[in-house]
Amino acid sequence: MTPPSDDAPSRGWGGLALALAARAVVNPRLALDLLKTAWAFRRRRWWARAPFLPVPDPTYLRWRMYTAYGQEAAVPPVDDIVRFARWRRETMRL
Repeated sequence: MTPPSDDAPSRGWGGLALALAARAVVNPRLALDLLKTAWAFRRRRWWARAPFLPVPDPTYLRWRMYTAYGQEAAVPPVDDIVRFARWRRETMRL
């Protein structure tokens, strides 16, 4: 994986989501890959705790960012997320 770009901290998670959504609009296969990947990372029993959304557990997400990028507050580059979603589909046959 590539290190987070310089604009990643200023972009934040919302900016990452918008950039991924923009790519998904023009590529339906990628949209499906991203949705399946997001669903796989949801917190267990997400319906039982606020905010009642299928999002990753914040502690788990910080650990993933630390192990991938060396910083808990890292925001991954869009290309890393796209590559991971495609890799997941190809290797897991999803």
